Amino acid sequence: MTTLAARQGLDLVRWVLATLLFIHGLARVLAGGVAPFGAFLDAQGFPAGLVLAWAVTAFELVAAPVMAWGQWVTPVALVFAAIYACGVLLVHAPAGWFVVGLGRNGAEYSVLIIACLLANAWAHRRHPRLSKGAEP
Repeated sequence: MTTLAARQGLDLVRWVLATLLFIHGLARVLAGGVAPFGAFLDAQGFPAGLVLAWAVTAFELVAAPVMAWGQWVTPVALVFAAIYACGVLLVHAPAGWFVVGLGRNGAEYSVLIIACLLANAWAHRRHPRLSKGAEP
């Protein structure tokens, strides 16, 4: 595999991820789901659940296009991975592993998203031994 092919493959994964994450936030807004999300967070013991729900939603709507364009990929992907890890712990893991088939609403899809986010974060990190602005 060539370096160009590897970069193009990683770009495709990043674009698809960004699109899915953006749609996730947009659908929440359009369906009126931010307030119920905030109530869920309140019920889980998070302070200011509605504020946190809007913060997560706004992050999805703003940071996903930034990541798609290849800007700040490492920090954005790490924040997304943390958000989705919380989703696994609070929602998906209690429902089991499988999303469909042998289960419903399980963790498998979220784990895949987190793995893809972490791979992108790793691939776009700045290497400390390289000159400023250079990628490994």
